[in-house]
Amino acid sequence: MVLDETRSLADLRRYFLEAGDDAYAGGQFERLGGGGSRPDIASIVTAEDLIAVELLSVQLPPHRLLDLLQGHLGERLAAELARIPVEVELRDMDAVPLIAAGGPADIAWRMLRDTDGIGWVIAGKLLARKRPKLVPVYDSVVACALRTGTGFWEWLHGRLREDNGSLAQRLRVLHRQANLPAEVSLIRVLDVVLWMRHHHEHQGSSCSGLELS
Repeated sequence: MVLDETRSLADLRRYFLEAGDDAYAGGQFERLGGGGSRPDIASIVTAEDLIAVELLSVQLPPHRLLDLLQGHLGERLAAELARIPVEVELRDMDAVPLIAAGGPADIAWRMLRDTDGIGWVIAGKLLARKRPKLVPVYDSVVACALRTGTGFWEWLHGRLREDNGSLAQRLRVLHRQANLPAEVSLIRVLDVVLWMRHHHEHQGSSCSGLELS
C-alpha cells in the first residue's frame, strides 16, 4: 500500500521542504503569496494564483491570463467562488452540494474546462489553489495511478469517509510525520504521494496503477 511505504514520507519531505535549484517548484503552490484562499482574495483570481498554477507544470495562454485577471471569465469565476466556503473539506458532508452536478464548484470547473486554452487539468489546479481543502489537484498521472476518471471528486469524497475516515487519518499522520506546513491540505498530501511515485513510470493507458489501500 503506497501510503504506508517509507518512500512516501521521504517523497513528501523532498517535494515540500527541500530548497534550492533542484527543489520542486510545485511545493510552493499553496503557499505562494500567502495562499489563494485567504479572506481578502478568496473570491477573486490574482496574478499570484496564476503563477502558483503554472508552478505545477502547466501554462495558460496570455489572453486567458488577462481574461481571468480583468475580464468576463474572471468575473464569472468570482461569482461561483463566492458561493464556496473556504473551510469546507472534501471529506465533509457539506462538500456534497458544492461538488455535485450543478453545485458551485462543479459549475466553476466546467466553465473553466470548456474555455479554450484551459481544459480540465488547469481548471482543477486553479480551483485547488482557491479552495485547497475541497478541490484536489488532479492530472493524468494521478488519474492513471488510481485508475480513476470522471467523477473523481465524488469518488475521493467517498473514500475519505469510508471505514470511519481511515484514509483521512492516514493522510493526517503522513502530514504530521513529514512536518508539512499547515497550508498543505490532506488531499494535497495524497496527490503528491501518488504523483511522486508514478510520474516517472507513467505510460498512459498501459499503466497498471498503484494500490492506494
